[in-house]
Amino acid sequence: MRRLTPAMLLLLAACGGGGATPPAEEAAAPPEAAPDPHSFANPEVARVERLELELEVDFAARRLAGEVELELSAPAAAGDTLVLDTHRLEILGVTLDGGDAEARWELGAEQPHLGRPLTVVLEPDSRRVRVRYRSDPAAEALQWLDPEQTAGGSRPFLLSQSQAILARTWVPCQDTPAVRFTYSATVRVPPGLLALMSAENPTATSDDGVYRFEMPQPIPSYLLALAVGELEFRALGPRSGVYAEPPLVEAAAAEFADVPAMIAAAERLYGPYRWGRYDLLVLPPSFPFGGMENPRLTFLTPTILAGDRSLVSLVAHELAHSWSGNLVTNATWNDFWLNEGFTSYIENRIMEEIEGAEYAEMLRSLSLQDLEQEAGEIGLDSPDTRLALELAGRNPDDGMTAIAYDKGAALLRRLEEAVGRERWDEFLRAYFDANAFRSITTAGFERQLRERLGDALPDDLDLDGWIHAPGLPADLPRPGSAAFERVDAQLAAWTGGGDAGAIQASAWTTHEWLHFLRGLPRDTPAERLAELDRRFALSDTGNSEILAAWLELAVHAGYRPAYPALERFLTSVGRRKFLKPLYTALAETEDGKTWARRVYATARPGYHAISRNTIDEILGWEG
Repeated sequence: MRRLTPAMLLLLAACGGGGATPPAEEAAAPPEAAPDPHSFANPEVARVERLELELEVDFAARRLAGEVELELSAPAAAGDTLVLDTHRLEILGVTLDGGDAEARWELGAEQPHLGRPLTVVLEPDSRRVRVRYRSDPAAEALQWLDPEQTAGGSRPFLLSQSQAILARTWVPCQDTPAVRFTYSATVRVPPGLLALMSAENPTATSDDGVYRFEMPQPIPSYLLALAVGELEFRALGPRSGVYAEPPLVEAAAAEFADVPAMIAAAERLYGPYRWGRYDLLVLPPSFPFGGMENPRLTFLTPTILAGDRSLVSLVAHELAHSWSGNLVTNATWNDFWLNEGFTSYIENRIMEEIEGAEYAEMLRSLSLQDLEQEAGEIGLDSPDTRLALELAGRNPDDGMTAIAYDKGAALLRRLEEAVGRERWDEFLRAYFDANAFRSITTAGFERQLRERLGDALPDDLDLDGWIHAPGLPADLPRPGSAAFERVDAQLAAWTGGGDAGAIQASAWTTHEWLHFLRGLPRDTPAERLAELDRRFALSDTGNSEILAAWLELAVHAGYRPAYPALERFLTSVGRRKFLKPLYTALAETEDGKTWARRVYATARPGYHAISRNTIDEILGWEG
């Protein structure tokens, strides 16, 4: 899942060979033992290794209804129980091993963030548990969109977002990244709609609205995904393609034409792609993230459809998850940096492979800016600036900050500098191979690093401090960008009183624009911003990254002519990365907060619950 990755990609290579399904012994490899504070599950007693889902999608009731059969990795012993995670699920019945008799089961007490444990008493030698259930209309993982909230405007849409611990709101499961399972599913939807999952997918609508899915590679629960809507498919290459609503599908296919080259670049660096196909799904604008790395089907925000491929390096991030996160998974959400830190590092390496070192340096410079800003906001002494977190009793989403992404990537860059790129790349290839389709803890990573590279780690590298101490290390890598230095020269000239007409920005990338806008003082007079707006039409740009940065600056400076664009943006985009800083800036003044609350009253029904929860807190929203 990616927060910020604007870029322009060039087609360099054709798509390589197909990915391989993992051998059984690799898929069954046990994870490292680690207690998960965000799950009730007891995999040390009874571990789920496969799900078989049968679901009906009811748009009128906004519910999923059906059953799931969970297959255990070993026969139960006398007295064993299976404990599953649930949240606001209506449990209708539980049976064992294909029988009709009701099993002994109970739902435990509700706990904040976690929901309720479903405990099933197993019979000796039990291997299969079937649970009949219905989801709640307010299930946080699921967003039910009315037709007018879609690009087509004529049919409803359903999308899921299971990360971090929301899979339990639509499937009773062992909702921890330490447990992996394969799955099959039969999903019934209204005729004329296409259903897709993080699995082997159809490319055309069925006549009867019934779809069957198979996911042969084992995944953790947060990668369980479902989408239903009026969708079409376009191939991008022999093992990749894009799904989108009919009004967007041609633009999406053009925007993502370089995806096969990205797959080939990633494979050159880190080995074969092991998930079969890599397809993309462009969702309605309410999707709360830039992307979600659901295996075989990356979910994407439509805000990256800029028309010039300038924002699609977000795909490089989600593709990188096919190695870090999806293939080698953080064992708990305290180890989240093993997911996003590795992925952010790999994303940058993919972009360097495609666009060159100077381009990658710009990306790293922006990431450093993000890291320093967020670390300052969190507080450099805060334990939340550590890579290894302690999130027990809290929502694991609290750990989804620039610390995990950018400090994590910076550590891997520091290790690359310490041991040399060639040896570091060898370590990463071996790391992905040794831990494929497994979950790993921070302690496990540290152990493997020292076992394989201990002789090459310099004495002045404080690995323990990097991972377990708060703040930003003194040896934080600091990239230098010649392109940004040229932007800085023009920025200094303009802030020193120069004319906007003298700014030479016609060849600027999205990164250079972001660097320029971030460099402008927050108290830049509104009349000076008006000069930039007249010169570059920033309030009307179709580039969502540039527009969001510009609008945040406009709010701080009180540049009211940008507010119509701000209102259009807030009422049409649900991506939390954009919403959070804009509403935060508006809430700094009473007038801004009043304006924001008026707009939010209109926009809120179109936001996903993940975004609503964030903005509710910023604005003190009580309905």
